[in-house]
Amino acid sequence: MPPADLQGSSAPFAFGALSILSFRRDQPPMDAFLHGHDAGGEQRELVAFQRQIADLFQDLASGGDDILSISWMRRLLDTFLMCQEEFRMILFGYRCPSDPVDRLVSDFFDRAVKALDICNAVRDGIEQIRQWRMHLEIVLEALGPQQRPLGEGQLRRAKKALIELAILMLDDKDAGSVLSHRNLSFGRNGGSSSSSSNDRSAHFRSRSWSISRSWSAARQLQAIGSNMAAPRGHEVIAVPVYTMSSVLLFVMWALVAAIPCQDRGLQVHFSIPRSFAWAAPITSLHERIMEESKKKDRKNSVGLLTEIHHIEERVHHLLDLMDAVVGFPMAEDTEAELRQGVQELAQVCEALKEGLDPLERQLREVFLRIVRSRSERVDGTLNDAE
Repeated sequence: MPPADLQGSSAPFAFGALSILSFRRDQPPMDAFLHGHDAGGEQRELVAFQRQIADLFQDLASGGDDILSISWMRRLLDTFLMCQEEFRMILFGYRCPSDPVDRLVSDFFDRAVKALDICNAVRDGIEQIRQWRMHLEIVLEALGPQQRPLGEGQLRRAKKALIELAILMLDDKDAGSVLSHRNLSFGRNGGSSSSSSNDRSAHFRSRSWSISRSWSAARQLQAIGSNMAAPRGHEVIAVPVYTMSSVLLFVMWALVAAIPCQDRGLQVHFSIPRSFAWAAPITSLHERIMEESKKKDRKNSVGLLTEIHHIEERVHHLLDLMDAVVGFPMAEDTEAELRQGVQELAQVCEALKEGLDPLERQLREVFLRIVRSRSERVDGTLNDAE
């Protein structure tokens, strides 16, 4: 994705069928807000906006997809795109500019620009997961059903790929602990393989497609959420701006929680007044994600994405099985358990293959819509001034 410098941006923007307007049920028509300018009509539209946000996030909180799975993350991004489109129409239908309003809207787009860097970092994380999938494919090829019976060579190749994958999925400070307990080649040439794996993982972790080495996802989230107070005044536009700022912060926070990012951190303060209709479902989702992050087997994970957790579980299970192999040919029950583990790993690999590309496309659409909305706002402001 392009960097977060928006000067002169002409990024393509497609509305498609994602507008939240298509989800309205028995709501007042948007024309009354865009052209009527009566206080009652504006108020009804803003209430409708609040209600739609609440409905969408309630659907996320109670849907059938596992929270933090790839499919759930795609629904989250769809929800953001719908909210963003509705918010965009409210902004450009609002015809009572004032200094406080301009300041509120400017503050929102400042937060949105910071979110663009998170989109770039998450895109890098998606690419990182693709690299993990390449290691999974090596394991599947080495231990696939076509390999009968499983011999020492196949296990050595698969084990090497699994250990390299385990290293890539750990922070630098933890990488050595894996190799101190694992042996890449069943007792032969372990030293050189370990050195190669460390070099390769360190090289990969140092790569950055879109962000600098000093950039921090945790600090960026804190910047987005700083000075974001619930509106107290009577300015009608303040409520949707605060609503969309909260949605933006939550969605970016959830992305950082799920996908590997540079300097991840989840300690972002969410304090939404209960008077907002959408407060309950967003707060509920935030609490559920935090609960996941505190689980013993998730605390040190590089990302809370469900598929990442499945990879971690299956990689360690297979390594334990391989460590228990004492000779060849393997016992039938040991080989059967290994093949069952490989089959489960294949299911995760297929989920990544099918889900990562659509997820990245949606993330890019989020990026582009933020860019376009800000550009439209700037152009509209300039036109009004002329």
